[in-house]
Amino acid sequence: MLEPLTPESRPCLAAKVRLRLDRKTGQHMLLYPERGLVLNATATAVVTLCTGERTIAAIIGQLAAQYTQEQTALGKEVLQLLNSLQERGLIRVAA
Repeated sequence: MLEPLTPESRPCLAAKVRLRLDRKTGQHMLLYPERGLVLNATATAVVTLCTGERTIAAIIGQLAAQYTQEQTALGKEVLQLLNSLQERGLIRVAA
């Protein structure tokens, strides 16, 4: 069963997942066994911050400052993205 994501969770990429830049398209991708997921610029910004060192609240705060957006609306979108990635097994909560 997946551990629910909370503002205090510290997300990181799952063991077999890598963030890579596609040289042909210039887009970032999450690569995992025999598959890949192309990320848009916003998703790339979120995933780049998922190192297991920052909490979700810190990630949201950093992105809100970077994009000068209100944290509540941005927070909902970030949590939605992270939950989706967690359901696919692409991120996990760091120990």
